[in-house]
Amino acid sequence: MKGISHWIDKRAFITPERQALIDADRELTYLEMSKMVHHFAGVLQSKYSIKKGDRVGVLAKNSMEFIITLFSLAKLNAVVVPLNIRLTVDELQFQLKDSGLQTLIVDRDNYNRGKELLEKTHFQHLLTFESLSKAETETLTLTEIDPTAPYIICYTSGTTGKPKGAVLTQENMFWNAVNNTLSLDITSKDKIITLLPLFHIGGIGLFTLPVLLAGGTVVVPDRFDPELALNYIEKYAVTIVMGVPTIHDALRKSPNFESTNLSSVRFFYNGGAPCPEELIRWYLLKGINFGQGYGLTETSPTVFLLSEEDYERKVGSIGKPVMFTDIRIVDKEVQDVSPGEFGELLVKGPNVIKEYYNLPEETNKAFLQGWFATGDIVRQDEEGFVYIAGRKKEMIISGGENIYPLEVEKVIYELPEVDEVAVIGISHEKWGETPLAFIVLKYGANISEEVLNEYCTRKLARYKVPSAFHIVSALPKNATGKIDKGTLKKYYVKEVMK
Repeated sequence: MKGISHWIDKRAFITPERQALIDADRELTYLEMSKMVHHFAGVLQSKYSIKKGDRVGVLAKNSMEFIITLFSLAKLNAVVVPLNIRLTVDELQFQLKDSGLQTLIVDRDNYNRGKELLEKTHFQHLLTFESLSKAETETLTLTEIDPTAPYIICYTSGTTGKPKGAVLTQENMFWNAVNNTLSLDITSKDKIITLLPLFHIGGIGLFTLPVLLAGGTVVVPDRFDPELALNYIEKYAVTIVMGVPTIHDALRKSPNFESTNLSSVRFFYNGGAPCPEELIRWYLLKGINFGQGYGLTETSPTVFLLSEEDYERKVGSIGKPVMFTDIRIVDKEVQDVSPGEFGELLVKGPNVIKEYYNLPEETNKAFLQGWFATGDIVRQDEEGFVYIAGRKKEMIISGGENIYPLEVEKVIYELPEVDEVAVIGISHEKWGETPLAFIVLKYGANISEEVLNEYCTRKLARYKVPSAFHIVSALPKNATGKIDKGTLKKYYVKEVMK
């Protein structure tokens, strides 16, 4: 198998004038992109001695150059360490030291932080996209690519402790691209707008790389702004809009949404966190295709996708496993459960990591009988469609009964006054744990705790009804837009209980 940079070179030969990348004021054809990839790779190899296995960090906003760098380092069989630009310098230090990177590439906006990191961690080279672009072209000595060697060290969010570096290979990324391309019928006519950050596996794998494998076009805003995104969708006739729930919610709330021409869009797609059914139905009622899937950093990321013919029929489902990925749903004894029963999701396939970087014990814990244990509780219906119940670690055990926060959240989301909700478990003297709900109301809305309690009591078993409902102005979120329940628990202990 050839490396992923081969895709760009081959596309440059087959369709040299086709658009590959678009940003605010620039467009690159596949031929231009291929030349730029070779240029970056040549400079990194000749001037900075980057070779197979060398770890190179990227601290930057989304841009053409970020994507160029991904393919340039793939061509050198080097290892990309994408760094979250929303982290503090202190938080970033851990990832720099843990990965052992010696080169850091930054954009202009992150140069000062790069300098501060250089002073504190003493790596060898601090480079900028600009310096790489302007450097004299160097001769690139091509080496044989090992697609099974480490390619990306992508750090998990670390909500349960220190972040773990998931080691992804070019082979992993290839199979993820194939899985997505086949499942969603992605072709060279598709244009995706990359709204997820490229420092996250979702930004890379959903669906930036799959679209480039297919010979399509990637539109790259440097940030997520609803008005800017809608402008680009119309201006460039985008066909695929991928996002997390907060992105899709922000788009529909934009004052420009109704006036934006969305006729080019094949579908909006959700991942990263379960999408409230109300939000999905809102898009469907507008006549807009809206599907969702499921994935993890450790699976490159796609595991499930919902097909277009099932968007309306199976609202709330994450679909079925993609073509070259297998799943099991098991109980505590690692025995397969029957349809309709809850169990932990296990995954196996060529898109799944083999290790966490320098963490052999964590790696061993992550696998059960050769299957990657996701830590997510799901159920599968009689037709094979899967639904997420929640994280295993987030499951609340109250008086011996299992409570899945997502089930409670779905009920609360049914109320028209509710904009966002998160349910967590807190200690309870009698029951062991009890559910607690934090709710953000829609602008101008008002609802009492009595009404919330009454509604939940009608819809849920008594033990599942939250013991308290806290109306808050906002919910904490991590860099990918997921609600951060770890921070929410800390807030509860610090603010609510005092």
